[in-house]
Amino acid sequence: MTPIKQIQSILTDDELLEDFQQNENQQALASLYLRYSDLVYGVCLKYLKNAELSKDAVMDIYQEVSKKLQSHNVENFKSWLYVLSKNFCLMQLRKDKKSTIIEFDSNAFMQSEDFSHLDIALQKEREFKKLETCLQHLNSEQHTVIEMFYLQQKCYNQIVEETKMDWNKIRSLVQNGRRNLKICMDKND
Repeated sequence: MTPIKQIQSILTDDELLEDFQQNENQQALASLYLRYSDLVYGVCLKYLKNAELSKDAVMDIYQEVSKKLQSHNVENFKSWLYVLSKNFCLMQLRKDKKSTIIEFDSNAFMQSEDFSHLDIALQKEREFKKLETCLQHLNSEQHTVIEMFYLQQKCYNQIVEETKMDWNKIRSLVQNGRRNLKICMDKND
């Protein structure tokens, strides 16, 4: 162990935190974060339920910590880091849930010699089948408008022009259709 690492290993969390905040010592922050990287990984694994995504999240959270510590006064680093990690994961899940309905990545279904993504592709395929089934359960106006808005990527004005429906009715059909799709897909989980 180098003398600097020995010194940093005997410093308290507060001392390392202070060294980073006052001197912008990245090595102090790295040492501090490393102490709790297993905790961060465990939190990420608990919420994201995927080892690779969790490893990526640990690195992303380090970047967040580095930014946030420049403006936050932290009393208990371990507790603060736990909450930050949990919130980061919840935001990731929220982003992923929003994109489930409207994103389609055609590359995810291409053949590859690497079979590690097969489970992800199969999961997406199940989601799309669920989405197709749920689309059929919408009333005809909602189905038409949702298909035009999300799948054909038309704006409200284009839909108004093609369907001759009122703009507010289009907006209402999109909102209600999206809500009904979410309810249907959640019910079929």
